[in-house]
Amino acid sequence: MHSILKIARKEFSGFFSTPVAYIFFGVFLAITLFIFFWVETFFSRNIADVRPLFEWMPVLMIFLVAAITMRMWAEERRSGTLEFLLTAPVKSLHLVLGKFSACLMLIVLSLILTLPLPVTVSFIGPLDWGPVIGGYVATIFLAAAYIAIGLYASARSQNQIFSLILTISICGVFYLIGADKLTALFSNETGEILKLLGSGSRFESITRGMIDMRDLYYYVSLIGVFLALNMLALEKLRWAGNPNNANHRHWRWLTGLLAANFVAANLWLAPVSALRTDLTQGRIYSISDATRGYLMQLQEPMLIRGYFSAQTHPLLAPLVPRLRDLLKEYALAGEGRLRVEFIDPQEHPELEQEANEKYGIRAVPFQFASKYQSSVVNSYFNILIQYGDQHIVLDFQDLIDLKIQSESDLSVDLRNPEYDLTQAIKKVLYAYQGSGALFDNIAHPVRFIGYISENDRLPEVLQTFRADLDQILLDLQQRSNGKLSVEMHDPDAEGGELATRLEADYGLRPMSAGFFESETFWFYMMMEGGDRLFQVPLPENLEKNALEQSILAALKRFSKGFLKTVAVHTPVVDQTMSQFGMQGRQLRFGWLQKTLSEEHNVISTTLKSGQLPDEADLLILMAPEELDAKQLFAVDQFLMRGGTVVAATSPFLTELQGIMAAQPYDSGLDDWLAHHGITIEKQLVLDEQNAAFPVPVDRRIGGFVLQETRLIDYPYFIDIREKGIDQDSGLAAGVNQITLTWASPIVLDDQSHQQRSITRLLESSDRSWASDNPAIKPDFEVYPDSGFPSGEQQQRHLLAVIAEGRFESYFKDKASPLMVDALSDDADHHHDHDHDHSELDAGEVDADEAGQPVITRIIDHSPESARIILFASNDFLADDMINLASMGIGTRYTKPVELLENAIDWSLEDRDLLTIRGRGHFARTLDPLNQDEQLFWEYLNYGLALSALLLVGLIRRWIRQRAQLRYAAILNAPSSQVDPV
Repeated sequence: MHSILKIARKEFSGFFSTPVAYIFFGVFLAITLFIFFWVETFFSRNIADVRPLFEWMPVLMIFLVAAITMRMWAEERRSGTLEFLLTAPVKSLHLVLGKFSACLMLIVLSLILTLPLPVTVSFIGPLDWGPVIGGYVATIFLAAAYIAIGLYASARSQNQIFSLILTISICGVFYLIGADKLTALFSNETGEILKLLGSGSRFESITRGMIDMRDLYYYVSLIGVFLALNMLALEKLRWAGNPNNANHRHWRWLTGLLAANFVAANLWLAPVSALRTDLTQGRIYSISDATRGYLMQLQEPMLIRGYFSAQTHPLLAPLVPRLRDLLKEYALAGEGRLRVEFIDPQEHPELEQEANEKYGIRAVPFQFASKYQSSVVNSYFNILIQYGDQHIVLDFQDLIDLKIQSESDLSVDLRNPEYDLTQAIKKVLYAYQGSGALFDNIAHPVRFIGYISENDRLPEVLQTFRADLDQILLDLQQRSNGKLSVEMHDPDAEGGELATRLEADYGLRPMSAGFFESETFWFYMMMEGGDRLFQVPLPENLEKNALEQSILAALKRFSKGFLKTVAVHTPVVDQTMSQFGMQGRQLRFGWLQKTLSEEHNVISTTLKSGQLPDEADLLILMAPEELDAKQLFAVDQFLMRGGTVVAATSPFLTELQGIMAAQPYDSGLDDWLAHHGITIEKQLVLDEQNAAFPVPVDRRIGGFVLQETRLIDYPYFIDIREKGIDQDSGLAAGVNQITLTWASPIVLDDQSHQQRSITRLLESSDRSWASDNPAIKPDFEVYPDSGFPSGEQQQRHLLAVIAEGRFESYFKDKASPLMVDALSDDADHHHDHDHDHSELDAGEVDADEAGQPVITRIIDHSPESARIILFASNDFLADDMINLASMGIGTRYTKPVELLENAIDWSLEDRDLLTIRGRGHFARTLDPLNQDEQLFWEYLNYGLALSALLLVGLIRRWIRQRAQLRYAAILNAPSSQVDPV
């Protein structure tokens, strides 16, 4: 080791005693900075990572390493010093390792000089240091392999140019073997084998942040093989001129055996997938505990089968091995409950027929163009998840994320494979369990509590209804294996204490069978279990089947084996406006509903009946418009039953056709929200921290005014980053940025803070202000900087809030809108059919058209589990806004939908998938920077690079002076005191 260190120090000093190190660092830093800021256009990418730093490293290192290794042995041979070294009392291994270490130290030092780049990114965005560490580790191992190849090439000739070309050729072959352009010419299986042999493909795997021992050992094997060949080359030089003997043969056999063992170990490690370390934040490439929890629920074997064609699109081919590795981890985590298969349907006709007929899986024609031709390939890229008689198929559109930088620059990556796979597993698991025993998936006892009057006090229709209830509960108890217990209480029979407690605790009051009826009764149903309490809604039609469905829906809320039901209310789309070309913006939420339906049972509701569907677990109001009393009553009473209401609403709706302006928009929720201490101001928030938006801008040329569309920084598109997103509640897991369009400020009164738990979910930056000006089109002639006047009072504004706790009904001490509506309809009926009556008979207005009494009841206040989640924007989830945001970043902008999905999972306490979604690989965008700030950070890195070069120059000068002094000391010292090393 002493000899190796001395040789390494001597060679390392030699780099600095000549301009080699200075030139090497200068060229390396210049190329790296040019690629980072100009070729890869770091700031226009708007992603907080350092992928541009490492993306070109496998190619760059080929030439740089070849330049520093070409002289290591060739120069020794040319100058005649190699003979001295070979005859000195130093082992060949020490000579080889010493030179190898010196070259590697030079590479490591050059990489240290690039550290200002990731540090800079960490200052201007949420950098994940896992891939950064992986990138530096991969570069060091890659450079070490190239150095070993370069040293071997240098030992083969005394001509440095020949050594340079030979090094570039060998390293280039190893890089090209695994390149996408080459592997695309072969089948998937052959391509995967070639990628295992390629130095660049192994490099890409490590730079993702996943340190795999198989990838590291691949480079170690290259180092071992070529260092062994280097020693053999030196030994051959030592033998030069001597006849062949047994010692020479032993050296050749030993070198061959050593190289073969290095190579064979790669084959031995190939099936070992457990020796991996995930360095990414959140361990996004590892199976989570939430996924393992779903796999542990499997009672029967589950089949996951990957249908991947041997020939597929070149952009999809690199994703297949990653999916294979991930699915193998699923199989290991399933502990025998999961079977994973991979097939090429075109090689198995019977399985292809089954896939087509049974599962609807068909080959997709992909068109792509190479340098020489354009072609179409029909290929499969599907994953089947089957459990019992339930199955789901994921295709490439469900699994990938496509980003378009330009017409010729496309990038494809897996979106969040664990989330997509686990979501599908959950769906088939719950669908299968839903067809089986309900109580098998309830882990704790559940208690049904009925607060019901005696039969003689109930209306006649409810007496029959009560008998149906008893029969249903008896059947459920027999099926529950003791998990369901039933309690019945008559609030009037216990001295009024229970009635008082029910009104105080749950806001329950006696019902009446008519508006003018003085006789009251009780008919409330509650379900309690696991510290949770839900009210079972009374069916609207009072039929036995509807009652049973209501009770089953309540029981399913205690089970983890059923999909939750989300009721969604959206504004009515007027088709006649589109047909006749009429102006006016209509909000559509198709993408949102499609995404939600992948994980939940989604039902649309108009709320016109004054009640939500009985099976609804959560209510979403998207840009509600002029809700009437009955619709508002449905929302209010759902909240009073302990439900969660998610609303996206604002006092304005922007008109984008013709003159851009913010039009007043009446949701019908203003008074209801104000009753609960929440007010949405009739203003819009502008923020200097904003996102881009294509806006029509007037430009004067001569005497003409031309209108053109520009992509500008638009203050009404509020760019909310981590500082403005609540991180404590867990609702925003995985959402590190969101754009809120045309949002209004939310104001909370002091009473709401005292009575309920308040979470400030989203806030604008401290450089924002509010305006009541309806003009939302920028005017750059008057305001050249941003197109809008800057507000004098800039501060943070609350844009989304969670209020949780006890709410008092907006309809407390008021007549039920359902009964008022029934009275109105009945009055019209009497007026139309009995012209002789001038006044309504109060005893006859209590029946609907079917002759059944209208049961009126108002729950005065909610339990503590009730929630309001409010977003003060009408359209941030609308299809047109998502499409506009997607145009600016080159891929579908899913952050708003992800946030709403999080809100649903968080509210329904189904937070396993929320955890997985939070671990997903999401694009970490940079903080908003203007052009001056971008130039500052770019020039700062240029300055640091120049400073590093000046420092290298000073070090070089100091080393040269020290070398001259040492050389003089050696010349004056006796030969017996000189170390031959």
